[in-house]
Amino acid sequence: MKILLLEDELMLQSSILEYLEALGHKCIAYGDGLDVENDLKTTQYDLLLLDINVPNINGIDLVKNIKKKNCNTPVIFISALIDIETIAQAFDLGASDYIKKPFHLKELAIRVQKISEQMDNSKREHILLSSNYSYLKKDNTLLYNNEIQILTKKQQSIIECLCKNIGTIIDFDIFREYAWGSDLVSDATIRAEISRLRRVLKEDFIQNHKGVGYKVDRYVISPN
Repeated sequence: MKILLLEDELMLQSSILEYLEALGHKCIAYGDGLDVENDLKTTQYDLLLLDINVPNINGIDLVKNIKKKNCNTPVIFISALIDIETIAQAFDLGASDYIKKPFHLKELAIRVQKISEQMDNSKREHILLSSNYSYLKKDNTLLYNNEIQILTKKQQSIIECLCKNIGTIIDFDIFREYAWGSDLVSDATIRAEISRLRRVLKEDFIQNHKGVGYKVDRYVISPN
């Protein structure tokens, strides 16, 4: 995983960094919350490991700020703070975990592995279609910036057919059977319905393979 670490105790920062990289993770470390906030403007991570008491912007305020920008990257807080109010605030902000200092590095690795496994399961169910669009297979729901998109019944069926066959070209016969059932419709009718759907989308992630059909692919975020 690509992990960002915020820890201002340099010896602990170095130990965590070395340990996680030895496990195969790619890690970037900072000792200042402001540096993290600036980095997150241009870089995406799989996991944030955040101390709370750090210079300039503390870990709690940092998460508050990034949540306002719809950043849903998993967060594990690592802190010496043990008061229940701070711990409750961390989880209220959507923290995935909270580790109290001092801790064994193997404990951290176990928590990180748990997040990694959850992400693997989520990726199978949550399909990223573009920089802002995604599809929840479990609920058959199209999302834009994590907000449910309202589609017509026919448009919903088309999206569902494409996403359940991700990376595969869907021909007109499959669309006809899936979205129209027993209705006899022409290829031109299907093309027109898909064109209307594409005009509704704010980002066009549906690929037209002329004379063959249509498909969608998983959107891959380019590494920074």
